[in-house]
Amino acid sequence: MKNKSILVIGAGASGLMAAAAASAAGASVTVLEQNEKAGKKIYITGKGRCNLTNDCATSDFFDHVVTNPKFLYHSVHAFDHDAVKAFFTQAGCPVKTERGERVFPVSDHASDVTKALTRTLQAQGGRILTGRTCRHLQTESGKITGVRLSDGSFLAADAVILCTGGRSYASTGSDGSGYLLAQETGHTVMPQEPSLVPFVTKESWPTRLSGLSLRNVAVSVWPLPRGGEKQASPEPPANGRKQKKKKDRAVYEGFGEMLFTQQGVSGPLVLTASTRVSFREHPEGYRLMLNLKPAVPAEELAARVDMLLRETPDRSFIHAASSLFPARLGREMILAAGLDPDLPAREVQEGDRRRFATCLQAIPLTIVRTGGFPEAVVTRGGVSVKEINPSTMESKLVKGLYFAGEIMDVDAVTGGFNLQIAWSTGHTAGLCAAQNSEEA
Repeated sequence: MKNKSILVIGAGASGLMAAAAASAAGASVTVLEQNEKAGKKIYITGKGRCNLTNDCATSDFFDHVVTNPKFLYHSVHAFDHDAVKAFFTQAGCPVKTERGERVFPVSDHASDVTKALTRTLQAQGGRILTGRTCRHLQTESGKITGVRLSDGSFLAADAVILCTGGRSYASTGSDGSGYLLAQETGHTVMPQEPSLVPFVTKESWPTRLSGLSLRNVAVSVWPLPRGGEKQASPEPPANGRKQKKKKDRAVYEGFGEMLFTQQGVSGPLVLTASTRVSFREHPEGYRLMLNLKPAVPAEELAARVDMLLRETPDRSFIHAASSLFPARLGREMILAAGLDPDLPAREVQEGDRRRFATCLQAIPLTIVRTGGFPEAVVTRGGVSVKEINPSTMESKLVKGLYFAGEIMDVDAVTGGFNLQIAWSTGHTAGLCAAQNSEEA
């Protein structure tokens, strides 16, 4: 029996894993990559370190998937975080687990992840052709027959695996071209939005703090009211109280680290919050409530502010309260409370002190938009998973056509979960493409 021919479109994370799995199963595999080298997006993930998976229990993994988690049950269980760690270790890229159960290469070099994949593929007889752009998928009688390249040449194949990514970081090759290939075969492509992306705020004061990072803060994100609707409460419902209607609930609540930027706010906490925000569905925008002291009861914080100002009555408000937060932040917080940072502490009235303490735990920011696709870590939306077999990643519309990774309508929060999706779906697609081709 001759080796079955499989073409993988895209040499990113899911594509390289799909190719490695297919070649290990005995298929003749060729990866077509339009860039000058493989794994271009892998090189920039995790700030160049590549957070390649998360070491949480597989049963907990799906809680971190934002879109269509049930679709991933089979592929993730079949090739979970333990399998990923074993794969890279055996491929010469040992891994380590850090805070937040995030898994990185021991070397801290994302390039070692790409090298491990390409080395494994080539050892199994697979090949990668760079500078090759796929323009059309060729089908006949509902079955894939090959691809036509931009230079007009045709490559025949028993199966094709689309791993072209989404629209985030287009310079790495994720330019949305894969959606057009899917659409020409009859697939539905869900609208795309940037995800894991910074927020742009209406208020200008965050821009004056650009580069300042905060730890151990809490945020909640609320939809702004639609025309004629009552403003949603900025406070989450207390434990034991009746649940509010869905439209009056925060779409996100979290605790962690955030960062002020030249356009608004970012950092792990904000990137995760962005997965719950959709300006396509809610163009009115969102309100972000920032709590600088989430671990301190309100009355205790008010007493602390009062004590600080009484202990140094001759100092300015900003200097008397300086121990509460970083110096650059203090002036902006006092201004946000509508008070004068340079007023002598003795002249700050009791009501103003309490208002300031309250402000520290409920600082409002208006989110007018998210950053665009060039800033997004992943893309929300893509090929509808209703048209893909979750057990094989094969198209339900075209026999021999498979999908893996970000091109599909699946996405997760930050922390290695999106790359785990790439590895799991890529492995399933590659293995099943080789096996199903042999059965054809």
